[in-house]
Amino acid sequence: MSMPELPSKSLLTSSFYDSAKFRKRGLYWITPVFVLVLYLLVMAGFFWLQRLHSQSVMFITMDEETRQQRLLFFVIALSLIIIISLLALWRYTRFRSHAEAALQAETSFRRAMENSMSTGMRVLDMQGRIAYVNPAFCRMMGWNEADLLGKSTPFPYWVPGRYDEHQRTLDILMSGKTPSTGLEVEAQRRDGSRFTSRMYVSALRDPNGEQIGWMTSMTDITEPKRVREALAAAHERFMTVLEGLDDAISVVADTVNGRELLFANRTYRRLFGSQPQGHAELLAGRRGRFTEDSIEQYAPSVNSWFEVQHRMLVWTDGRRVRLQVARDITERRKHEEESRNQQEKIQLTSRLTTMGEMASSLAHELNQPLTAIANYNMAAVAMLKSGRATNETLLSALEKAANQAERAGKIVSRIREFVKRSEPRRQRVPVEEIVEHALDFAEIDARKRQIRIEAIIPDHIPHVLADPILIEQVLLNLVKNGLEAMNHSEHDLLTVEIKQQNQLVEFIVTDRGHGIQEPERLFEPFFSTKSEGLGMGLNICRTIIESHHGRLWAQANPDGGTLFHFTLPCAPQEPNDTPIKEELTV
Repeated sequence: MSMPELPSKSLLTSSFYDSAKFRKRGLYWITPVFVLVLYLLVMAGFFWLQRLHSQSVMFITMDEETRQQRLLFFVIALSLIIIISLLALWRYTRFRSHAEAALQAETSFRRAMENSMSTGMRVLDMQGRIAYVNPAFCRMMGWNEADLLGKSTPFPYWVPGRYDEHQRTLDILMSGKTPSTGLEVEAQRRDGSRFTSRMYVSALRDPNGEQIGWMTSMTDITEPKRVREALAAAHERFMTVLEGLDDAISVVADTVNGRELLFANRTYRRLFGSQPQGHAELLAGRRGRFTEDSIEQYAPSVNSWFEVQHRMLVWTDGRRVRLQVARDITERRKHEEESRNQQEKIQLTSRLTTMGEMASSLAHELNQPLTAIANYNMAAVAMLKSGRATNETLLSALEKAANQAERAGKIVSRIREFVKRSEPRRQRVPVEEIVEHALDFAEIDARKRQIRIEAIIPDHIPHVLADPILIEQVLLNLVKNGLEAMNHSEHDLLTVEIKQQNQLVEFIVTDRGHGIQEPERLFEPFFSTKSEGLGMGLNICRTIIESHHGRLWAQANPDGGTLFHFTLPCAPQEPNDTPIKEELTV
């Protein structure tokens, strides 16, 4: 049985295969030669004995029987030696047959595995010529085996114009200095298209350990490289955006050794450095909470206010971590504070303007109780001088004077309370009290215009949560606007109606004046239907109502005039409150 011949697809030097043949041939040629030598020795001994028989005296004395026995002994010995030699040769031949069959199976298996793989295999001999390529390499390059085997530089798949670069790569390969991470090379297919591959190199050695070439494996990494570059570009863009944000973004994990800062953008590092203390400072005690609602938190370390959003997420290693986005709102809070102060000044100015318009009427209103006080006192003095005074008459006159003084004092107190500047204070306020105080001021103007004001308040109306002074200002402004609109009207009744709408209390001011032409513009700043108006009253009213989480709007009255509505939230019910009816009848 012959040894495997050199594969036709390889141009490797025959020394590798010749060496393999020599080593295997040395295992079986000794036995046949040994048998042949033994046989020749036996035959030589036989002829020598025959010759001695004819020439020696010793054999002359021997009889014929002894000669035959010796001859038989030599023949049997020779036969046994030949049989043993043949059995040994048969055993070795059988072993060699099995070894060759296993070698062929192994070769076929490795060939099938090599042909099915997508990695291109190429062998270069020591002179840099292509000695072997597998089908995957041919598919990768687009060239046939016949076009590649035996080729030397420049190889067909080298990119034109870049031969020097390819030659430097080949020199690195042939020098054995290829890095373990491989080499990234660009190649050109037969159709002109180009691709990028990663090449790994290992030395190819014969059984004696002598290097006979270089085995290279090449993998097409064009698509993975494109995806990797796209991901890298996307990551770079994402990081550019994160680093460019004015918000401080940080990710912190809770460990046994405390908090660990996993990520911080440039704004966070600028404010708090590369430590997790800033994250903890803005956490505001929300440890373990998964709410995503934003809160406003003051950071003493940087003397700034932040609007902080916080959420839990899963990090790349599977840990649950805390993401925090903090936006600096120090300037915004400063502007809001300035705006709030300005709004208060505008409200105060509006109140003062209202009181200025009511100055003459208020003077008349105060003059009545003061005149009455003077009259009662003069009457008491006159009775005392005439000697006709009794305790009952003096007591009655003094009580009436005290009542009038108390009335004047209430008027002055209400005016002072209305116009003084104070912080908004929301509290539980009875609706009846708000309506009564507002209409007390409006009544003066209503009497001057000869218009009646009617308040319709159902029983058991719930209290509202509001600042009474601000709501009285709103209601008074709406009533005064209605009185002015009815100045030349034939109707003389203005109504203030209170209704409950679920958890809201609705105020409705109904006038029968000239109506409105553009209700959607009524609440715009500096828009006014009055020639002397500034256009800020209704805008301020809407701001006040919206700050109380209510709503203010206007609509035309079907019977003529205008209806102004505004709502306020009901105050939480206290245990001693009277139960509120679900439906109210006016």
